Amino acid sequence: MLPHRHQSIGRSSASLPALAALLALACGGASAQTTLKIGVIDMQKALLSTKDGEKAVAELKAKFAPKEQEFQKRQAELQAKQEQYRKTENTISEEAKATLARDIDAMTKNLQRDTDDARQDVDQEQQRVLNELGQKMMQVLQKYATDKQLTMILDVSGQPNNILFASNTIDVTRDIITMYDAAAPVTPVPSAAKPPASTTPKPPAPRPATPATTPAPK
Repeated sequence: MLPHRHQSIGRSSASLPALAALLALACGGASAQTTLKIGVIDMQKALLSTKDGEKAVAELKAKFAPKEQEFQKRQAELQAKQEQYRKTENTISEEAKATLARDIDAMTKNLQRDTDDARQDVDQEQQRVLNELGQKMMQVLQKYATDKQLTMILDVSGQPNNILFASNTIDVTRDIITMYDAAAPVTPVPSAAKPPASTTPKPPAPRPATPATTPAPK
């Protein structure tokens, strides 16, 4: 704390060594800042763009492709049932209309439940793969930072991302991908594991049933 004005000159002079130490520390910090080297990386992109990452994504898509096709079929059946209700609601009996409405409601709920369960399975499997790749990636990242004498590497793929600007010259994503692939053995993706057209194995969300309420039969 700086001395109060009412203190004597002799007493305030006792703080000069401490003040000198603070100035030396500040100058040292400023000197360190001039040599500070920072890199940025899109970690998610880096993980999924390596040979191991591409192979893992292809295997995930192949694993969940049958389930995705099943959901697409069930979604089409639900839409057909909804269309049937719209076309016949003014011509069929109230009892038949109520039965059709109950069928639509049951199909919607079952599809939504199964879709949510499958999406949770996909998320858990993706997280497992990312964790495995991440452990290998960190070893590469640490070696790269040491070789390049980087003080820190910031991940711009994280959310929330508080990095407002980063020059392309400090983006090390491509370098890390290249370094990872050079260090890791390349395992080709089996031909049977050809991924479907979609980029992410997420099942479609079902539409709500057309009838808002189930009419009581007469």
